[in-house]
Amino acid sequence: MNILLINHYAGSNKHGMEYRPYYLAREWVRLGHTVSIIAASFSHLRSRIPNMTGSHCEEVIDGIRYLWLKTPRYQGNGFSRVINMMIFSLMLFIKKTLIVGSQKPALVIASSPHPFVIFGAWKIAREAKAKLFFEVRDLWPLTLIELGGVPRFHPFIKCMEWTEKFSYRVSDQVISLLPKADLYMQGKGMEKNKFFYIPNGVDVSEWRAGNRSSIGIHQIEVLDELKKGGNFILGYAGAHGIANALDNLIEAASIIQPYPIMIVLIGQGTEKESLQKRVANLRLRNVIFLPPIPKPLIPAVLEKMDAFYIGWQKQSLYRFGISPNKLMDYMMAGKPIIHAVQAGNDMVAESGCGISVPPEDPKAITEAVIKMINMTAAERKDMGLRGKEYVIAHHDYRVLAKCFIEASS
Repeated sequence: MNILLINHYAGSNKHGMEYRPYYLAREWVRLGHTVSIIAASFSHLRSRIPNMTGSHCEEVIDGIRYLWLKTPRYQGNGFSRVINMMIFSLMLFIKKTLIVGSQKPALVIASSPHPFVIFGAWKIAREAKAKLFFEVRDLWPLTLIELGGVPRFHPFIKCMEWTEKFSYRVSDQVISLLPKADLYMQGKGMEKNKFFYIPNGVDVSEWRAGNRSSIGIHQIEVLDELKKGGNFILGYAGAHGIANALDNLIEAASIIQPYPIMIVLIGQGTEKESLQKRVANLRLRNVIFLPPIPKPLIPAVLEKMDAFYIGWQKQSLYRFGISPNKLMDYMMAGKPIIHAVQAGNDMVAESGCGISVPPEDPKAITEAVIKMINMTAAERKDMGLRGKEYVIAHHDYRVLAKCFIEASS
């Protein structure tokens, strides 16, 4: 089967985030399918931008044909980013004949970092007489309304809402990364039998083959020194943004100072500087910030920690579910997790791989940390292994890729 995946921000092992399109496509190729990915030439998520010599260019990565469509650069979430979205959506129409003519698809998947790609994807699917899947990563425009505080009657919101309803109506199947999104979508006109839940995942074979060498890796050297001092290491590796609710972890750190525990935060983000200032103002000696680590080194670094923390804001939007990538890595590391969350699903509670507490509650985080320290090493090991087994069974990209194929039959 010829599969065409349209994702504005799609990346690869060569270009960096985002990785889900690449991992799914690679598995489809291994299953014997022909796969093309269409993405914008510029994305703020990528570490490497494709070399463009015209309005489009092609390259093949691990058997996947990438078609990059030229789009302008932007910074932040302002008007220039909206222009980038609109130009990419327009380019799907302009390059429609090229897209259909080169490798006529039997399945077109429109992935929605934003929903406007559906129009070009719909046209391409109609011309190719292909099935059309709409993959919903975030609920637009609801995310802007509930998290961004944008008024419901704002013209851009109304435009996105109309686009959302159109997407649910014209798609043969609607794929969601959020397990509880079906009732919301049905309220927007989606037929009940169209819904498929296919969450985020992890490449199990790649994770197992990650770079385990600790030679010359600064983060690992720091962690080794902390372990020599007899410290229990609670780690966080990921973005330092408002949504990650790390301020609650910092407040918990101020309460547990008498305990032999070090909280290590690895990564970068808009809130990192303010978090560092808060740690300095509180004179906390049990919190350390380290720079981000390359993806291949993640397994080696996570191995050095005793437990992990992941937290969320208390937001009504999460009632439809969550699907965080970093949680998959934590679980693959086979270590217990403290999860501060209130959502439609909770992988930590479902798998029994840690302790779940209410969000935005430093006291509850503190109690969970103390409880975990007081467990035996064997109890923590069993807890962590339950998470690893759960991810391998339910979130391996080999499993998820087959789910897409099954949905198309």
